[in-house]
Amino acid sequence: MITLDDTDQAILAELRRDARASMTAIADAVHISRAGAHARIKRLTDAGVVTGYTVRTDPVLLGHHASAYVMLAIEQATWQEVSARLRAIPEIEHMALVGGDFDVILLVRATDARDLRRIVLEDIQAIPSIRSTRTTLIFEDFTLS
Repeated sequence: MITLDDTDQAILAELRRDARASMTAIADAVHISRAGAHARIKRLTDAGVVTGYTVRTDPVLLGHHASAYVMLAIEQATWQEVSARLRAIPEIEHMALVGGDFDVILLVRATDARDLRRIVLEDIQAIPSIRSTRTTLIFEDFTLS
């Protein structure tokens, strides 16, 4: 288990804000040397705290005009099989195993309502171990960080 100090937390905040920021910009923002920033980021990466870098996109500009959260109730013993089948559906952007009324929550991006219907009814509900689904449409997305 790695212990994170305030400087590590500040570096992570900078990386979350802009993963493309230069080492110099990160060092300046958290008031440490460039070498210090580089060493800390390497330590955070080696420890598995930083698992990768990504880009955020606008789903509508990518042609995804219909998005939804789809909650699934599954047969508990089949999670590995269900997970593998769901990972094969390209329109699923995010998947989480959760506790509560449902077992899994999916973020699904589709080109339109008809495409969303196809994904939910033909792709997701076709998985035998899924007992039920509930779909909640997303009217507008907001990025908080």
